[in-house]
Amino acid sequence: MLVTHRGASPNVHAGAYVAPTAVLIGDVTVADGARILHGAVLTAEDGEVTVGENSIVMENALVRGRAKHPARIGDSCMVGPHTHVNGADVGDEVFIATGASLFPGSVVGKGSEVRINAVVQVNTRLEPGAVVPIGWVAVGDPASILPPDQHDRIWEIQRGLDFPGTVYGVDRSTTMGELMRRQSDFYGEHRGDLEI
Repeated sequence: MLVTHRGASPNVHAGAYVAPTAVLIGDVTVADGARILHGAVLTAEDGEVTVGENSIVMENALVRGRAKHPARIGDSCMVGPHTHVNGADVGDEVFIATGASLFPGSVVGKGSEVRINAVVQVNTRLEPGAVVPIGWVAVGDPASILPPDQHDRIWEIQRGLDFPGTVYGVDRSTTMGELMRRQSDFYGEHRGDLEI
């Protein structure tokens, strides 16, 4: 399904494939040879989404573009099932395994691997060829790659990366009530979407 959002419509190259149950919303560009499989959602909320040549976005993956952090998937990439690529810049020839999560402002260098259920935190930079092991967390610029049982060390680095400011444009003191009011207003823009 192709949907116009905020006045922008998806642009799919004639040589690409988008499954009938995939959803492309707004300023989404899909290049020649790219494949968007069943249940995938590519949503340009207020920032673009691009998928490069011969890249594959597998079933039920979410790729989200943001105003300050467009989502870019390079050429010849694999975005595994149930992954979450949110405002991340993914270089060419990157493998993102099932269930991985990439957060706004993250940059994944060419030829990197983000393995099953691994996390690349906000504003984190992975050098080309880096590997984030199964379930591990990459955090910082340059990235420290840590096992999940090192929460205190992860938080020590993550605290300075400004997750609330990067993801929501608010400071850490913003209440959940205020944050969700703002998010409700933001996502309310979908009431004006049009299916193409």
